[in-house]
Amino acid sequence: MLFEEKHIVLKDRTPALLRPARVEDAAALVDYLIATAGETEFILAYPDERAGMTVEQEERFLQGVADAPDHVFIVCEVNGEIAGNCSLQYNPKRKVRHRGAVAITLYKKFWNRGIGTAMFGLMFDIARGWGLEQLELEYVEGNERGRALYEKTGFETYAVLPNAYHLSDGSSRGSVMMVKKL
Repeated sequence: MLFEEKHIVLKDRTPALLRPARVEDAAALVDYLIATAGETEFILAYPDERAGMTVEQEERFLQGVADAPDHVFIVCEVNGEIAGNCSLQYNPKRKVRHRGAVAITLYKKFWNRGIGTAMFGLMFDIARGWGLEQLELEYVEGNERGRALYEKTGFETYAVLPNAYHLSDGSSRGSVMMVKKL
């Protein structure tokens, strides 16, 4: 699904643009997804698991999202570079049509600049326009930076699934599930 671009100003006064991801972003997004997977343990994949992604696969994904009425994929562009992305999706089945799922990732160098807050604000506006009543997300236990952002934007924890993630160092983490009423 496409939406109107939104210009924002980051905390350091740098201009940025929230816009729909485009098929021509595929190569940059493949590099971005691999790089961000290596910047923190709180991404759901490791870089080597994403290394097999092809530009063609990402192009097909991006075209599918653009054509879908129930999915939006947003990128934040700063000085021509993709700084982060987020997605919002809902299930069109009537029993669960009121719920949406969100996800967000940023390059580490863009943390703490207001991008995450702005992305959530845009996703909330889109979700309300779709008639959604609640949004849901999951994050890897221990991601305190993420938790702070999610709580700041109105999400509340409702459950923790223990032992949900096995990390490469042999440790395990739970999956923290959060919900936000719109």
